[in-house]
Amino acid sequence: MSNETARLQMSLLMPAQAQKHVTVNEALMRLDGLVNLVLESVSTAVPPGTVLDGQCWGVPQGATGDWSGQDEAIAIGSNGGWLFVPPRAGMRAFVRDCGADAVHDGAGWAVGALTMGQGGSGLIAGIAEGEVTLTAGATVITGIVIPGGAMVIGATARVKDAITGTLTSWRLGTMDGTDRFGRGLGTAQDSWARGMLGTPMTYWQPEPLILTADGGEFAGGRVALAVHWLEMRLPS
Repeated sequence: MSNETARLQMSLLMPAQAQKHVTVNEALMRLDGLVNLVLESVSTAVPPGTVLDGQCWGVPQGATGDWSGQDEAIAIGSNGGWLFVPPRAGMRAFVRDCGADAVHDGAGWAVGALTMGQGGSGLIAGIAEGEVTLTAGATVITGIVIPGGAMVIGATARVKDAITGTLTSWRLGTMDGTDRFGRGLGTAQDSWARGMLGTPMTYWQPEPLILTADGGEFAGGRVALAVHWLEMRLPS
């Protein structure tokens, strides 16, 4: 008989065991981290300077420090140190720094997976977001990029700091369609755009989101942007 559980590797109590509370408390710490699992990141290779009880991370390949040698494990903060649990195929988690759910395929976390076949193929929902500080000119090419092979559903925007300049309105799109996600957009703080495409569009090459001024040019301002897409994951 094993001394620990098969899935979460929680130590079992033994007959006449001393200090049973130590075993029970460690098992509770594992459960506290793993139930409704939230991973802070699955790509951060350096452990945080402060360990928070119950905070979980997906340890990537080549991690350093206290995570060295724990590639692909789930690291759970516990009493100033770490408990490590190997994930199993089919486990689900919310990955905080990606803003998306993930499914473990037995080898790694598939972030954004809506489905996951036994052969590793699946349908992935993706999002890229960020805030853009506008600079002087008629167009602003952002660092928010649609990946190649993505079927875009739409893009959203909200003006965080009022857009200034000689423009009367602005457009949101990409190089081959500068108003694909909206035109006649407002410049006042909290103005917004919800550019849902009537027909989803597949981008075969990476394309950045572009803001274009109408009736003049940008001088300043700050806009939060997000673009949403679906993509198909290849079999393993």
